Amino acid sequence: MNDRIGAPGSNVSRREFLAATGGVGSALLAGCQAPSNGGGAKAMTDSTPTQTSAESLPRTSPPEVVDVDEQGGSVTLSTQPAVHAAHPLDSMGGPVELPRVWAFRADDGDPSVPGPIIRTTEGEDIEVTLDNTDGHLPHTIHFHGSQKAWKDDGVPTTTGITVAPGEQHTYEIPANVPGTHLYHCHFQTQRHIDMGMYGIFRVDPKGYEPADREYFMTVKDWDSRLNRMMAGEDVSYSPRNRNPDVFTVNGKVAPRTFHPEDGSPMIVDHGDTVRLHWVNAGYMSHPLHIHNHRFTRTEKDGGTIPEVARHEMDVCNVAPAERHTVEFTADADPGIYPMHCHKVDHVMNGNVYPGGMLSAIVYREAMNTDVFADLMEYAGYQG
Repeated sequence: MNDRIGAPGSNVSRREFLAATGGVGSALLAGCQAPSNGGGAKAMTDSTPTQTSAESLPRTSPPEVVDVDEQGGSVTLSTQPAVHAAHPLDSMGGPVELPRVWAFRADDGDPSVPGPIIRTTEGEDIEVTLDNTDGHLPHTIHFHGSQKAWKDDGVPTTTGITVAPGEQHTYEIPANVPGTHLYHCHFQTQRHIDMGMYGIFRVDPKGYEPADREYFMTVKDWDSRLNRMMAGEDVSYSPRNRNPDVFTVNGKVAPRTFHPEDGSPMIVDHGDTVRLHWVNAGYMSHPLHIHNHRFTRTEKDGGTIPEVARHEMDVCNVAPAERHTVEFTADADPGIYPMHCHKVDHVMNGNVYPGGMLSAIVYREAMNTDVFADLMEYAGYQG
């Protein structure tokens, strides 16, 4: 069972969640089960569909936060073919499933899309080992937001380093650019990112002062034809005529995004200071809007925005590979307030609205309401 409640970052305890829902949560959380890990597949070319049946593959878990400092400055990342359910039920235009992804996993953890959130502290350089011994394709890892040695840039064409199936390679990544960043595979990048090989790299600055609540959210647009083609379906796909049809927040679409364990609700108490890290791992820009709250952008791509340049906003456009950190106070009338892309066709599952790239700020005071109970049902907590 996953112990995380809410979006990755600040954790609400299970006891707090159950108390806030007034008994709704106790029935919903019973029987939740994390997927088990599966084995690797045989080597193949990059464009060859994975010949492993869906029944033999694990299902992805939500991304975990890996504090690399607590692990002595090192982490091992490997890849796992998996099935990724963006929303497993038929509510609100579901089910939405990517029948094949290539998911990162950290050490002995579960595969996830996005990959694990790799967190460290400024000045605490880390070693990241890409373990491809059980892999089926060549891979690399490229870290944004780190000024590193040429050999550690992770681009096979310009460094000459590719981690082939059966091999391992260790990257030395200096934590010398504090902020929120992106990492991803840089082998056949146009395909491997779209198969799920991306995640957040977070470097806390020295003397970091945490907010009351801190959350990480990665948004992404998907053309599911690629994932279906790699699962062996008879579909045609080319990155030159990409046509996204799935839009996710931390790998999930609404209403699964409201799920307290599998999704990414931002659970707050009235008066909390909230720090939200947005990362765009897709190929389209997404103007992200939060209802009924005014926020201030404090960081962009690891750069601190000067006080004189900050102003209150309620929409922030996040372009591909950009990272934006925004801060606000949870000072609205306690309730449930959407956070969504304002390209409203991205807030759909197929032809059904709402869905897609939609999550929410959820005040704990509103979690014992009928509205919240309905959202729990749509997201799959009851049944």
